[in-house]
Amino acid sequence: MKALVTAAGDEPGLRLDSVPEPEPGPGQALVAVAAVAVNRGELSVIGGLPPGSRLGWDVAGTVLRAAADGGGPAAGTRVLGLADLDGFAERVAIGTGRLAALPDGVDWPAAAALPVAGLTALYALRRAGRLLGRTVLVTGAAGGVGRIAVQLAAAAGARVIAWVGSAARTEGLAALGADVVDLYGTAPTGPVDVVLDSCGGEVLTQAFHHVVPGGTVVCFGNTARAELRLPADWGRARPGVSIHYVYLFDEITRQDVARALAFLVQMAADERIDPQVALVADWTDPAPALRRLQDRQVNGKVVLAL
Repeated sequence: MKALVTAAGDEPGLRLDSVPEPEPGPGQALVAVAAVAVNRGELSVIGGLPPGSRLGWDVAGTVLRAAADGGGPAAGTRVLGLADLDGFAERVAIGTGRLAALPDGVDWPAAAALPVAGLTALYALRRAGRLLGRTVLVTGAAGGVGRIAVQLAAAAGARVIAWVGSAARTEGLAALGADVVDLYGTAPTGPVDVVLDSCGGEVLTQAFHHVVPGGTVVCFGNTARAELRLPADWGRARPGVSIHYVYLFDEITRQDVARALAFLVQMAADERIDPQVALVADWTDPAPALRRLQDRQVNGKVVLAL
């Protein structure tokens, strides 16, 4: 079968090649892939992997063969799932604990856009605790995770402030439920109870200044690749502030992933969240789309259709 694998040479460093057919374990279903989403995290590791390495977490497709242990969706079921970094392929074996049935009305690209971004946003917001009546500041709000986080926080009753890096990145955020859309460093009006941060570095430092005593900071990324610097009076001026880091692939070891995926895709089916697919490209020629993602020229998710 065919799969996208890493390749030496020009960016983004992926090529189609033949790979062995997957051999599902007892608790895995065999899925015929219809669409995959690309995350910046995948692009960031390409250069450090040997040629021929597999990639891909976000998958949507149809179950070809149900798990041998009798669990999970039956053959013929449309599903979305979280693959084990081998999803950019025609077929993939996925554990049934990482699969959810896809409701009618949700197309392949929308489904493929949900697993990594949706689960990260959901688990990060859950770590923040109750949101009803509170103010949530989302940094990196224009990205795939940020756009879903804005929607989930608004749906939970929060007042949402969306911070982005440029005017071009503000597109669509107000329509998704952000009460305020501003550039990094703009002082919010009123107290901030929760910061949801993907940026790290100076952006996180700026956001921390606005957290109320007893507030919560949840980080799930560090796109700045910089050390965290807190204000000198960080503890005394803001007693009780808690700081957490949510790493998706650690978090899923303690979570019911299938249930969370089912919740997210039902929210999409009910039009309570929009997965924010910004660009759909043919997987046989992914380079132009991936360059746009790498250069932050896409507000939302990039999906490759098979």
